[in-house]
Amino acid sequence: MKNKVILLASDQLGNGNPELGEGILETFFTILKQKEELPAAIFCMNRGVFTLTDSSLVSLQLKELEEKGIDILGCKTCVDFYELNDKLVVGKISGMAHFIDLASKYEVITLS
Repeated sequence: MKNKVILLASDQLGNGNPELGEGILETFFTILKQKEELPAAIFCMNRGVFTLTDSSLVSLQLKELEEKGIDILGCKTCVDFYELNDKLVVGKISGMAHFIDLASKYEVITLS
C-alpha cells in the first residue's frame, strides 16, 4: 500500500443502502489502519469530502490514519461546493493539481 494513493469519491462504499455503504467504508478504513503498509495519501473528492466531517463515522478512522502520518486531503472545489469549510474535523484542503502530482507518483485506488 505504501506506493498507492486512495481516491475517495463517495461517503459510502458501493451503491445501495447508504447506511450499509458507510458501514462498509468504515470497516475498510478500520482494517486498513491496522496494516503495516499504509497508503501515501487519501484524497477525498465529490461526496467523499463528507467523510472529513464529524457527521461521518469514517472521520474517526481517517483521524487515526492522519495521526500515523498519512496525508488526508479534501478537494477544495468539493468542500466549497458542499459548504463544509467550517465542518471539517480531519484532513487539510488541497487542490486537483496536488492530486495530479500524487497520481503521477503513485498508483491510484479509487473507492466509490
